[in-house]
Amino acid sequence: MSLPSSSPLAALRDILVAVTEEGRGDEPGTALGYGLTLAAAAGAHLTVQSAARRLTMVGGAGLGFVDGLVADENRRLRVLAQAVAERAAGDATRAGVTCTTEAPALAYPDLIARLTARARLADLTILDAEAREVDLDRDLIDGLLFGSGRPLIVVPAGCSAWPAGRIVVAWDGSAQAARAANDALPFLRAAEAVEIVSVVGEKDLSAAVAGAEFAPHLARHGVTVSVNVLPVVDDVAETLRTQAGLFRADMLVIGAYRHARLKEWFFGGVTQSLLARSPLPLFLAH
Repeated sequence: MSLPSSSPLAALRDILVAVTEEGRGDEPGTALGYGLTLAAAAGAHLTVQSAARRLTMVGGAGLGFVDGLVADENRRLRVLAQAVAERAAGDATRAGVTCTTEAPALAYPDLIARLTARARLADLTILDAEAREVDLDRDLIDGLLFGSGRPLIVVPAGCSAWPAGRIVVAWDGSAQAARAANDALPFLRAAEAVEIVSVVGEKDLSAAVAGAEFAPHLARHGVTVSVNVLPVVDDVAETLRTQAGLFRADMLVIGAYRHARLKEWFFGGVTQSLLARSPLPLFLAH
């Protein structure tokens, strides 16, 4: 499927979807379905990296039976990862989407490094959401945000198809927010309605966030945009979640980690809160 060059989504030529098999028996994620429908709508090439997290023995060789158990589990994870890749390739063929797949089996640090390097070759990466802060998938999200130079979409459970006709842009005037909004322009231009939401009143945010000044910039890019300045209720993340629901948004665009990652991990922050609990896909850039 190809789109006319005038279509906003035609700017997306390479989409990467990454899934990781850790053998926890979790329910299948929704990133694959979301990425496939987006690639079909954009006429983009889809790459699926279905990786198996290879287990390793700590401190060298262990007892023989332990080594055998680890080897068996690694074989099982490789089979599962390969099955996901093959299923994705079949789904893409049926949808008329050009797709390449890979199913590497890598140790923890190598897996993050491989995906981060691969993400630099795509326009954006799509991952499943992970509520647990100490988790491989959360490390992948952080690695991509800080190491790939590319945006990503984090998809929560239940969002297995792309449509994003209504989008909320979280705007606080920061460099991260500007980067996210700029990277999301293909989606914003394709949307039927976009709302810039500025949350004011929390001590670390300006009381005069210039969402109204940013709106003309998006309008000049052909974005149908409105502005809403809201007082903080509970916290910024909860205010954004509530407004996204009221706006019936299909996507939330946000600049990730306005504060240092370590500070957010210890004290909480908007990015961590949204990653832990978001009812809609998050478009993130740093």
